[in-house]
Amino acid sequence: MANLKQGEFVGSLDCGTTSTRFLVFDKYANIVAEHQLEYPQYYPEPSWHEQDPDELMASCDACIAEASKALEAAGWAKESIKVIGITNQRESAVAWSRKTGKPLCRLIVWDDSRTKNTVAHFEHKLQTVGIEVAPGEFKKEEEGVQALRKLSGLPISTYFSAIKLRWMITHHENVRKAHEEDDLMFGTVESWIVYRLAGGTQSNLHITDVTNASRTLLMNLSTLEWDPVLLKFFEIKDSVLPKIVSSSEVYGELAYGPLKGVKIAGLAGDQQAALVGNKCLKQGEAKCTYGTGAFLLFCTGEEIVSSGHGLLSTVAYRDGNNKPVYALEGSISVAGSAIKWLRDSMNLVQSAPEVNTLAESVPNTGGVYFVTAFSGLLAPYWDPGAAGLLIGLSAYTTPAHICLATIEANAFQTRAILESMKLDSNADLKHLMVDGGMTNGDKVMSVLADLGGFTVIRPEMRESTALGSALLAGSAVRLHGWDISKPETLSEVNTKGSLEFTPSMAEPEREKRWQGWKRAVERSKGWEEGVDE
Repeated sequence: MANLKQGEFVGSLDCGTTSTRFLVFDKYANIVAEHQLEYPQYYPEPSWHEQDPDELMASCDACIAEASKALEAAGWAKESIKVIGITNQRESAVAWSRKTGKPLCRLIVWDDSRTKNTVAHFEHKLQTVGIEVAPGEFKKEEEGVQALRKLSGLPISTYFSAIKLRWMITHHENVRKAHEEDDLMFGTVESWIVYRLAGGTQSNLHITDVTNASRTLLMNLSTLEWDPVLLKFFEIKDSVLPKIVSSSEVYGELAYGPLKGVKIAGLAGDQQAALVGNKCLKQGEAKCTYGTGAFLLFCTGEEIVSSGHGLLSTVAYRDGNNKPVYALEGSISVAGSAIKWLRDSMNLVQSAPEVNTLAESVPNTGGVYFVTAFSGLLAPYWDPGAAGLLIGLSAYTTPAHICLATIEANAFQTRAILESMKLDSNADLKHLMVDGGMTNGDKVMSVLADLGGFTVIRPEMRESTALGSALLAGSAVRLHGWDISKPETLSEVNTKGSLEFTPSMAEPEREKRWQGWKRAVERSKGWEEGVDE
C-alpha cells in the first residue's frame, strides 16, 4: 500500500459500559475511520454487574486494529494517527496483581449495587466513630458527613470506586492477600487500559487522571492528591493506588499492535470527556449525555461549588499543569439501560427504535409512572435502597404506555437535577446541550423539552465523548494548534449544525405531571435497606 496518503489525525479509544470503540478524527472532528464492538456483561446475582478485564482489553485491541485497517481502506496511512486519547466508563473498579499483571477478579461496574451493606457499614462508622480529620480529632454524625463531602466532593454511595474496592478486599481472598502484601494494583477502567496498552509488567505504567480519581471517594478535590484521611477511613493502603495525572499530557506510548509507538496523551472519564467534546469549557456551560445512564455536567470554572441539593462536585478537566476546572454533576444511573431492559428482559419491543414508535402511538401514559431505580436512585435523591417501580397501572395500560413512561422517566430525572442546579448555582438554564445514543430518538427529545420546560439542543455530530478525549490528546502535543486552555483554538472543531426541540406542553399540565412523578419517587424510596454486616 505504497500510495497511501499521510494525514494528521487523532485517535480516541472510548470504552463505554457495554461497548468499546476506536474513532479517528481529523482537525474538524470529522470521523475518518471507526470500529465498535460490544463485550460481555455478567449479572451473577440481583443488582450485581461485572465485566472481565481481559475481555474488555481484547475489545480495545480489536477496535484499534480494525479501525486502523478501515483507515488504510479509506486511503490513509495508519501513521497518520499522531496521538491517542482514552475515555472510559467511570467508577468501575479493577483489581490486578503487580507481580503477574493479571486481573485478580472480575471488575465491578459503576451501576452495580451489591455494596449496599458496605455503604451501611461506612455510614454507621461515620455516625458512631467518625472520620479522623486530624490526629486524634474525629468528626462524626452530620459534621462527619460534611467533612467527608468537603474533602472528596462526594457522598458515601454504592456508585463510587472505593466502596467497590473495599467490597473486593473483604469478599475476594486473593484481593485481600494482595492488599496485605502490597501486590494489589487498583484502578478505574482507564488505569487498566493504559497499564496494558503501555506494556503491562514491562513498563508498569500505573496512572489515573484527575477526572477519574475524583470519582473514587479517595482524592482530595482541592489538592488533587490521594487523601490520607480518606484512605484511613476506608481502610485502603496507598500502595495500591495509581499516580494521579492531568487530563492532557503525554503519559507514554503504545507498546504493541498496529499503532505501536504512538503517544497516549489524553485521559478523561466519559462524562467529563463529553463536556470537553461539547466545548463546554467555561463557567455556566452545561451538557447532558444520555447513554446507559444519564449525566448532566455544569461547568463551574476554577472554583469548587459544593451542592446543598444532592449534586456532586467533580473535576471537569485539568490541562497539564494549569489550574483544574471544576463542575457540578447530576448522575442518573438508568437511562438507555431502561430501553435495553424493555427489549432484552421484558421482550416488550424487538428493537430500541420501536420504543419511540410505540411511545408516539399514544397521547399520554394513561397515568403510568416508571421510576427506573434498578440499582437505587442517584442524584439528587441518593437512596441506594430505592427500587424500580411501575405505578398507575390499570386494565387500560398497554406496552405503548409503558414505553412512553420509560422515556418520561428520563425527562423527569433530568428536570430533578436541573432544579437542584438552579438552586446551587443561581443560574436558570435556558437550553440544554445533549448527546449520547438515546438522543437519536426525536420522541425522547421532544418529551424532554416538554416535561423539562426548556429548549433541548442536539448537535448533528454527537460523538462528544470520543471527541473530548481526542481534543485533550491533540491539545497535549498542540496538534492543529489546539489548546484546551484557549477555547478559540478549537473554533474549527465540530461546526456542523444542530437541531432544537422547544417545549409545547402547557405549564399547568407540566406541573401536574411533575407532582405525580415526585409522588411516585417517594413510593419507590427505602424499599431495600442496607445493613452493616
